[in-house]
Amino acid sequence: MSRVIRTETLAGGCQLLLAHGDLTEEAVDAILNAANPELQHGGGVAGAIVRRGGHVIQEESDGWVRAHGPASPTHPALTGAGKLPCRAVSHVVGPLWGEGDEDHKLAEAVASSLALAAAEGFHSLAMPAISTGIFGFPKARGAHVIVQAVLDFLGGAPALSLAEIRITVIDEPTLGVFRSDFDRRWPPA
Repeated sequence: MSRVIRTETLAGGCQLLLAHGDLTEEAVDAILNAANPELQHGGGVAGAIVRRGGHVIQEESDGWVRAHGPASPTHPALTGAGKLPCRAVSHVVGPLWGEGDEDHKLAEAVASSLALAAAEGFHSLAMPAISTGIFGFPKARGAHVIVQAVLDFLGGAPALSLAEIRITVIDEPTLGVFRSDFDRRWPPA
């Protein structure tokens, strides 16, 4: 399990946590996978999820794409979690830096993932720093967009099942960027 760095209480009592640790070890209802449209989980967070959770996640992802077409920022996929400690994996496509309209696409990816989690009745969700790794989104900008998208979603959707949203970051440099964004929004006492 990760180490919680910051906790903020948001609209409707939902807790937003910044955590340092391995997303694949989070014991939550669902984790969010930063995926590509065809849900081919070879590298980055997606590769780690399949390595830890088992090939069944890739098999279910392939079946999802056959049934529904490619995933996108507004059309996330949901699969089982295999051997992971969570119940499900939500796969959403974050933007590649340089493809255009990246801020909007990243915000849509976060909002659609939260909407799917709420529709499934999940109480807890852990997400990585979507698009800020191998997809090249600048970390500080990504942190701002991700946190703002969570706030915007919760502000416009009262009475959700979601009680806890974790942003789980494995590396220190990215953690520092998210901590700075939290500190700007909610100055430490």
